Amino acid sequence: MNSAELTPPQPLAGEQSKMKPKIKKDLAEQLAPKIIDMARARSMRAGDPLREESFAKELGVSRSPIRRGFALLAELGLATKEPNRGYFLTADARGIDSRKLPLEVDPFEDFYLRVVDDVLRGDIPTTFFEAELMRKYEVPRGQLMKVLNRLANEAMIERKPGQGWEINSFLHDSKAHIQSYRFRMAIEPAAVLEPGYEVDKAAFAKARETQQKMLDGDIFNLSRSQLFQIGAQLHELVVRCSGNAFFLEAIRRQNQLRRFMAYKANVDRPRLINQCKEHIHLLDLIESGQREAAAEFLRNHLDVVGRQKTDKEAKDELEYQRSLEISVVS
Repeated sequence: MNSAELTPPQPLAGEQSKMKPKIKKDLAEQLAPKIIDMARARSMRAGDPLREESFAKELGVSRSPIRRGFALLAELGLATKEPNRGYFLTADARGIDSRKLPLEVDPFEDFYLRVVDDVLRGDIPTTFFEAELMRKYEVPRGQLMKVLNRLANEAMIERKPGQGWEINSFLHDSKAHIQSYRFRMAIEPAAVLEPGYEVDKAAFAKARETQQKMLDGDIFNLSRSQLFQIGAQLHELVVRCSGNAFFLEAIRRQNQLRRFMAYKANVDRPRLINQCKEHIHLLDLIESGQREAAAEFLRNHLDVVGRQKTDKEAKDELEYQRSLEISVVS
């Protein structure tokens, strides 16, 4: 018997692609853009290793989803896996075209927003247990845990020692909302004026395209979380180009904390039209080298938006309290 007879039959090229394991993309698609953003902030270059522990610690997740994020980057050609060594970037992080990266989409978006609404309205107690919510929403534990883990990653809730979960008290602090915008008014313009500021042209092009799509109608079609995500990503992009990792980390933390205060107020979609136009003008100022003008424009933009949202949140809260009084009387 010759050696050829011992060689097992090889699958055809088309069959090989079918046999290739599929990457589970729900959480991977959420993490991949964040991994690249971190790599840019660290000025990582082609051939640099992607360390699971480091990325997991900074993004506040376990190593398993980070590994899936790396695998998705490899699938997109942005990273490569070497046996027994792990994953490595295939290009300089600052040169990666952000348009290749997926927009974060959660398959349980509707259920997630329902839970968020109930938390913000006070329909879920400050301390709660998984079994209570499984009965309340009539969903399997696996689906509930995906939403709870997402809320925990976003700092809306945290797991208590032992059993149960606790809602972050920050969510109902109206003063914190004002302080958040004032903090951003100090940090974001300063980031634009950093001496090492370098425009990511591909990412700016993608951001401008996204803002234009919103003006063309997406404002009235996207969910609240998607609208928030787009705005937060644009502001993170502006700060990231400063090359200052401390500024970027501060803004990311602010975005986590203010996400649900933004959800608390009903989305004033027509008002977003002007915000999109201002975002595009901000990108134009930065790209044309007018960074001092951009910093001043950004500060005024945040001041106006912050006051508008604070006023609207107060109005929505008053209307909600009145509705409760009416329901009690009736």
